Amino acid sequence: MNATQPALPTPGLDAFVGEHEIADPAAMEELGRRFGAALRPGDLVVLTGPLGAGKTTLTRGIAASLDVRGRVQSPTFVIARTHPALGDGPALVHVDAYRLGTDGELDDLDIDFAHSVVVAEWAAPFAAAVADTWWEVEIDRGWSGTGLDTACGTAGPHVADMEDAAPRRVRVSRRP
Repeated sequence: MNATQPALPTPGLDAFVGEHEIADPAAMEELGRRFGAALRPGDLVVLTGPLGAGKTTLTRGIAASLDVRGRVQSPTFVIARTHPALGDGPALVHVDAYRLGTDGELDDLDIDFAHSVVVAEWAAPFAAAVADTWWEVEIDRGWSGTGLDTACGTAGPHVADMEDAAPRRVRVSRRP
């Protein structure tokens, strides 16, 4: 782009509504980058999906587009991790609500929802208590003919490798 051309508008989040097939972790992170570029302060993104589905990988992409400080990793043990903006943009608050028992416990985290972008894993039961609307991102893994049958107890390192290589189905919707 040269200086005389106007910047192309960032597509709104509505452009992401629907179902997407994501081939690998790099594509999941890229989806996060594109999604994150459309996020604004006050946006809540609720991620659902099984362990290892790609929720944190998607969040890494969101963090990259928001240009925030700190390495994005699962906040399982700290429950919430704030990544301050390096520039003028909003902070990213990455929440793992798996161990929370009530929506009051989410509220007790004292998150600045109005001025941050909040990405909350496992928070679907609590989202309505903290936001009027939010974006729900559901991630399914191992669904497209990989031969995996995790419900029957298949185990071993080769299974994890195969499952990591399996495409993901990502469904994005606006709630409520």
